[in-house]
Order: sequence, then structure tokens, then C-alpha cells
Amino acid sequence: MSKEVQPIFILPEGTQRTTGKNAQRTNIMAAKLVAETVRTTLGPKGMDKMIVDGLGDVTVTNDGVTILEEMQIEHPSAKMIVEVAKTQEDEVGDGTTTAVVLAGELLKNAEQLLDQEVHPTIVARGYRLAESKAQEILNKIAEDVSEKDTDILKKIAMTAMTGKGAESSKEKLSEIAVNSVKAVVETDNGNTNIDRDNIKLEKKVGSSVEESELVTGIVLDKERVHAGMPRFVKNAKIALVDSAVEIKNTEIDAKIQITDPNQMQAFIDQEEKMLRDKVDKIVGSGANVVICQKGIDDMAQHFLAKKGVYAVRRAKQSDMSALARATGGKVVTNLDDLSKDDLGAAGVVEEVKVGDEEMTYVKECKNPKSVTMLVRGGTEHVVDEVKRAMEDAIGDVAAALKNGKVVGGAGAPEVELAKQLRKYADSLSGREQLAVQAFANSVEIIPRTLAENAGIDPIDVLTELKAAHDKGDKWAGIDVFKGKAVDAWKKGVIEPLKIKTQAVSSAAEVAVMILRIDDVIAGSGSKGPEMPPGGPGGMPPGMPGMGM
Repeated sequence: MSKEVQPIFILPEGTQRTTGKNAQRTNIMAAKLVAETVRTTLGPKGMDKMIVDGLGDVTVTNDGVTILEEMQIEHPSAKMIVEVAKTQEDEVGDGTTTAVVLAGELLKNAEQLLDQEVHPTIVARGYRLAESKAQEILNKIAEDVSEKDTDILKKIAMTAMTGKGAESSKEKLSEIAVNSVKAVVETDNGNTNIDRDNIKLEKKVGSSVEESELVTGIVLDKERVHAGMPRFVKNAKIALVDSAVEIKNTEIDAKIQITDPNQMQAFIDQEEKMLRDKVDKIVGSGANVVICQKGIDDMAQHFLAKKGVYAVRRAKQSDMSALARATGGKVVTNLDDLSKDDLGAAGVVEEVKVGDEEMTYVKECKNPKSVTMLVRGGTEHVVDEVKRAMEDAIGDVAAALKNGKVVGGAGAPEVELAKQLRKYADSLSGREQLAVQAFANSVEIIPRTLAENAGIDPIDVLTELKAAHDKGDKWAGIDVFKGKAVDAWKKGVIEPLKIKTQAVSSAAEVAVMILRIDDVIAGSGSKGPEMPPGGPGGMPPGMPGMGM
């Protein structure tokens, strides 16, 4: 008599689970789709994307990380690829598309190995070997650069802006980018430190991109508090105050009984005297500009105006610390402690009408450790995109100075890398060799994409490039405008080494991580709306296990 076997459920109902080959395929598919999305934006002839969010806000951009963040991708392994772009953005500030496209290609080539029954862990190990060899090769082919090589630094900034909205004015903008980075470089025991936060990017719609300027100091989005104050202060001595220039209200409820109108008057006079004392303290220190983080009482504004002091109130905390860095002043919390030594100095403080708003320029600082770049452009979207391009350029120049190494661009380092990795693969025995070869092929996706985006036949160009590299021309890259091989270095297409090393390492890491997953378990608790057909990132409908 046979017993009925009771089926056993170990997961709560409603849990979706994909295992084995299926899980790997789906994950690789999702990652490839993310790479496909940004692939067309790569290079000087890359196109832009327009993303409209739920509120109808429009973003037009060419910047990989911005596209991926705005798209709000849901798929779990696609999200891992977005992380690669974010890391690239934080570490270097540019090369986000490169990193994502490379990750997608590594997975695509791994898939072919999996089809040939090569075990995922072997592919993963081969990829790790290839990655560390790639770092070694890249460091070997890189050239040195220092602060003195202004020409090279400008070319780096221009390379970063080519193919983006800022391209039309790249001559002017690259100069601004280089000067701004040079202003905030700090050398410490032979180590170069550059904090990109010390370069403040202010954007204002109006006039053209050409009108963008670098202010050796800080631009505040504030106007002076009183019309009677001077608009223009030369040789400014700036008091940075972090307390209110007002009468404090008592913390506890206090009652004051007044029996006689004269007492009332005395009371008002007393308040006025207290404010006058505060203003006298400021003026007595020798300050002719006050930038206050809190409020300034109307009466105090009047007294300050009488003394010809320029005052701004409710400045942002970040602006206060930037001002302290730029002017060499100290932020003072208690007015009684304000002395001549706490004041910052600037050549000029003036109120300027930019577009339809008044802004305060604190400029001509002697040795500003904090500067402001004012980005202009015809429309909101243009300004936003120029700002993103400038962030890339600044990141690139800073990265080049930080580790002092640069490489040619235009797909040249990738072709050289692929060539040397293939040589390395031949020295290996065992199946890892196949993975290293797959890695070498994957790296070539960058020059191939550059060619495809420019409408050039990728096979012809790659053959030409490989021939040039075999002759020992390590900077042979693609001239996307002529469709021929060209010496990228002579052409002025130069990028910091850090872009390449970072992109290779994070792309390899995420590819290895995704390859090792063979089981996707989507909990029932995470039941969001099922993905619509062609959902985020153009997912094919009905992907198993993805109602996340």
C-alpha cells in the first residue's frame, strides 16, 4: 500500500524563485540591457537621452550615471550595474558610461563561455587574473603629468567635454576647469590633495555658455539686506558671523509690567542701544562686510547701512565654510569675541544682477582655497548639462593631478590593453585562459562602440587599429570624424589613467559578482506592482522572478 508523499514547502507562498542557468541568463540579460541603454552616448558622436519623470520634469543628458539614476531601474541585478556608474562618478567624476558598457560586455562574453560548459567560478577566476594584469599594463603605458603641464591638463578637460552639451565653448570652459582645480590644489608632504567640493558650481539661466566665468572666491545667491548699503566694496574686510544680529527673546515666558509711558520709551531705547552696541562691535573690528548665517534685525540693518557696511543674512552653512577657506577668515559665533584677526579679506565684494536675481560676488581673494564657477546657458536644460560636463572635466583634471598619470584616449589604451592581455592569456594553462581571452575581447567594446556611434564600420577600424598597435604605436586611436586610425596623444585626446583603472576594476568586480549568482529568490513581501511589459530599462515582459 503506497503512501502519498506530502509536498514540502520551505518558502512562504507567493515567493518566486529562479535557479541555475535560468537565473544566470536573466541576470546577465538585465545587465546587458542597462549597458545597451547608455551605450549610444559614448564618445564625441554619442547622442543624448531625454528622460521625463513622473512629474513631467525633463532631463536631457549624455552623462551615464545621470541617465541610470533618472531611469529608476528596478531589476536587482540591473541595479548592481548602476552602482558601478555611481562608484565611477564618486571616485573620478567621469567615465561612467565606459564602466557600464564594459561591465555589460564582460557578462555577455562570459555567457558564451557558460554555453561551452565552462564553470562560472573558473570564468570568475580568469576575470580576476585579467583585471589585476590589466591594472599593471595600464600603469605601464601611462605617461606622467604635473601641475606645470597646463596644455595637457586643458586637453584632458576638453576631452571630457567633447560630445556633451558644453562642446561648443570647450576652449573657454576647459581653461576655467583647469584654473579652478589649480586654485584648490593642496600639497601635503609631497601628496597632492584636491577636494572637488571646494569648487562650487553655481548655475544661472541667461546669456550664453560662453559667458560662464570663474570667480576667485565665492558667489552667494544672496543680496545685500538694505538698499542704503554700498553695492561695491573695495578691499573688503569680511566678518563671518554665525549668530543673529538681533535681540534675543527670553527662553522663559517673562512678563514686563509698565506703569508709565516713559518706561516704555526707556525700554525701546534700551533695545536700540543693545543693537547699536552689536553693530559697533562689528564696525570696531574694522569689518566693512558682514556675512551672517542667521538673521539681522531691521534696526541693525539700518545702523550697518549708516556705517557703510555691506551685509548679507541667512547664508548657507556650506557657503560659510567655503568663504572661510576663500578669504582666510574665521567664522565667529559670539560677536563679543570678534577681533581684527578673525576677518577675511577679498579684493572686491559687490552685488551683481545675474539674470533676474541679485547675487553677491566675493572675489579677487589673494590665495583662495575655494572658488566658484558660474555656469551660464540659454535654458534650464542647457545649464544643467553644461554643469554636468564641467563636473566631468573638473573630476578628470583633478584625477590626473592626484595620481600624476594620464593616457591617450580615443579607444587607444583599450586596444593596447586587449593586445597585451591576449599575450598574457597564452602564458596561462587551464580554462582560465579562455576567460582572460574573453576579458581581452570585452575591452575592445570601447573602440568598437566609438566607431559604431560615429557610423564607421567597427571591423575595418579595429583591424586598422590592431595593425598600428602591433607596429608599436601605443596611442593609435579612432578619429571619429575621419573614420581612420590616428595618434590620440598628438590629436590632444587625453584622459586621466584613473578613469581606466577604476572602470576596469569596478566592471570586473560586478561581473564576477553577477556570474556567481545561480539562484534568485524574490520574497513575497516585496510584491510591488508586476513589471509592465518593456518595464524599466526595456526589460522583456514576463521575466521570471522579477515582480520586485
